[in-house]
Amino acid sequence: SGELIKKEQISIDLYYSSFQLRAKNTLKIIQDELMDYKEVHNAWELNERHYGALTGLNKDEMKKKYGEKKIFKLRRSWNIRPKPLKKNNPYHPLNIKIYKNIPLKNIPDTESLSDTYDRVISYYKENIELKIIKKKNVLISAHGNSLRALCKYLFKLDKKKISLLEIPTGNPLFININSNKISECKYLDTNRAKDLLIF
Repeated sequence: SGELIKKEQISIDLYYSSFQLRAKNTLKIIQDELMDYKEVHNAWELNERHYGALTGLNKDEMKKKYGEKKIFKLRRSWNIRPKPLKKNNPYHPLNIKIYKNIPLKNIPDTESLSDTYDRVISYYKENIELKIIKKKNVLISAHGNSLRALCKYLFKLDKKKISLLEIPTGNPLFININSNKISECKYLDTNRAKDLLIF
């Protein structure tokens, strides 16, 4: 990602990341490649979807425990939440130090894609959208479902299309927004581009 951004000579004004290590580490690698160490704005609202009782299981473990059909439905349905994660589980944000300053009412036990969309877009509108309107170049390092939520909002995708959208790992999606409208959109690595289901 860093090499691709450097090759395109894209200058980043503001960096945003979730609280989760994958996104933070990705962003650190990018900043190292760009030799650009501006402050990173970390937001729990950009976290991956909270999978409730499925947290800590990989896809194969989920399928084995619940069946492939049910897991697909849980992962891609818009309004269905997995069973809640128990509050004493070590994976629960309540038991992770970096969440200690987040109000308890904001920390979920489980989420649907709709829940993820609501928190991501609320944060985006309050903290990022105005910066883009003011012509700032923003880089967001996040996750499959939080980025999928953002794409749903930006590209005005319906619930069916958003369930089909795949986010390739480590391939920056460049979106040029003018007058609150998308004028250009492309993956920087065209060999690993996915169908954006937009145009």
